[in-house]
Amino acid sequence: MKFLRTTIDNLKPNFLEGGKYNKWFPLFDALENLFFTTSGKTMNPIHVRDGLDIQKLMVTVWLAAFPAMFFGMYNLGNQSLDYLNQIDTLNTGDWHHYFVSIVGYDHNSFFNKIWFGAVYFIPIYLVVFVVAIAWEALFASIRKHEINEGAFVTTILFALTCPPDIPLWQAAMGITFGIVIGKEIFGGTGKNFLNPALTGRAFIYFAYPTQLSGDKVWIAGISDNLVMPAGYSGATPLGVAAEQGIPGLTSSFTWFDAFAGHIPGSVGETSVIAISIGLFILLVTKVASYRIVLGTLAGMIVMSSMLNIIGSDTNPMFEVPWYWHLVIGSFAFGLVFMATEPVSGSGTNLGRWIYGGLIGVMVVLIRVVNPAFPEGMMLAILFANLIAPVIDHMVVTSNIKKRKRVLTNE
Repeated sequence: MKFLRTTIDNLKPNFLEGGKYNKWFPLFDALENLFFTTSGKTMNPIHVRDGLDIQKLMVTVWLAAFPAMFFGMYNLGNQSLDYLNQIDTLNTGDWHHYFVSIVGYDHNSFFNKIWFGAVYFIPIYLVVFVVAIAWEALFASIRKHEINEGAFVTTILFALTCPPDIPLWQAAMGITFGIVIGKEIFGGTGKNFLNPALTGRAFIYFAYPTQLSGDKVWIAGISDNLVMPAGYSGATPLGVAAEQGIPGLTSSFTWFDAFAGHIPGSVGETSVIAISIGLFILLVTKVASYRIVLGTLAGMIVMSSMLNIIGSDTNPMFEVPWYWHLVIGSFAFGLVFMATEPVSGSGTNLGRWIYGGLIGVMVVLIRVVNPAFPEGMMLAILFANLIAPVIDHMVVTSNIKKRKRVLTNE
């Protein structure tokens, strides 16, 4: 590493102000920060010093998403190759040859399942990463500042919310909208009031709804090869619940399968176990706020329990209990990686409880009251992002008034 450090130090003057490559400094700075942290330190006593800078924070979130990512690739291969065994008995030789060309004849190999999932997910992630970094570099060059590490987190979270069969050009459009419209036009990382990954995901969902939802997009190979095994549906548990309620849900999946992640869904959103590992990392490192997590869970439990009591003769989603809401759809993934995002969320302690509670209530209302759009976590978080500044303002104003009354009485 000493040789690399010396090489970078020798090249750095060319990229600083007055150097012949100074306009490319953001790219050079990003490369340097990939291998080394800054050696600069604050000396003035008025500064608050902390060992956790934005680079370490973003890397922590990025690594925390790895369990969900690796399990998502395994589950993607597992779902697809398991159904290949059913298709073997049908007259679908072309699709059989397609799978064999990727993973060979051993459909039950753990490695082959990971490999098959990677064949679908890695291209999505690479396209999303390259496009996002290109936009970050462009804006950094125009504004003459370094490339922020926030883009690394946005890319992996956005990619993990995508279905495995998403066209790569749609993934590129989605991350472009999330980075440019959701963040950069407001000033970049730290100034955005919407979660960029969710902003991009919402854009592609409403722009191309037929390709981002339905029964075929969740099992790789089915939609792009136009094959559907007899008696099989690729609908997610949330989609089944919206149409058939608890009877259809429990007849198609077990609660533990949904908890463990052995269900159709977006790449990184299926396994609550893998997502919980990421949550543990974020809570231990204090990157995520436990107040938002508990507030969201409380809001979801209270709202779903109330709707269970109210009931409905026409809407089967009213009967879905809170413990099913927890494990289906993107609730767990959104709770851990999206709702706790510090920039677009609430910043006061009381505000975080309110912010989390609002998300929990909204996600159930959207899922249940509007069954045409069963996945409500994305919209619930974006709505709470818009309200977060108001929540913080009300909390701060209330604290000021309380403090003023205390001082007056003294």
